[in-house]
Amino acid sequence: MLILAFDTATDVATSALVSDGEVLGERRSRAVTLLEDVDALLRQSGTQTRAVEALAVGIGPGSFTGVRIGLATARGIALALGIPAAGVTTLAALEAGAPGALPVIDARRREIFVPGRVLAPGDLELEAGRLCVGSGAVRYRDLLEEKGAEIPPDVDERHVPHARFHAALAADFRPAEEVEPLYLRLPDADKTSP
Repeated sequence: MLILAFDTATDVATSALVSDGEVLGERRSRAVTLLEDVDALLRQSGTQTRAVEALAVGIGPGSFTGVRIGLATARGIALALGIPAAGVTTLAALEAGAPGALPVIDARRREIFVPGRVLAPGDLELEAGRLCVGSGAVRYRDLLEEKGAEIPPDVDERHVPHARFHAALAADFRPAEEVEPLYLRLPDADKTSP
């Protein structure tokens, strides 16, 4: 199966074209250049757009705007090509790139996303020597290392949710409009004041 995969939930957007597990191409950029990246992947691999059979899209958690860009792009492409999509969490993709590590995404507002929750970095309980990866691990390196975490250098590839892992983890293919975002907290616009 030829899968086009992408994730725009973090500051580093990734996209990949994967055919039966073989990565034909992968790009890193920003969410705002996602369609350019998709076009470049298809051209560089010599693949016709109509050959894409399915999409794997990052559903977050992460930047609210970034997640919406990824889902809207997936829905548009899926509708145009008549193909299904599968949502994969950004945390799962990070973990797939660093097996056994705890994925930690910067949630802004002095918070982090970890599997299943959002919390202040100081509230994260870690066992000594626990490997942590992701933008949250980089941003809160000093605090997490004081708690016993091991964090690879900032430029380490394990901090990026590579789209090839989204393609590998994609399983529940369905109409793209059924793929839902994973926010873990309400966007500011949806919060009511006390």
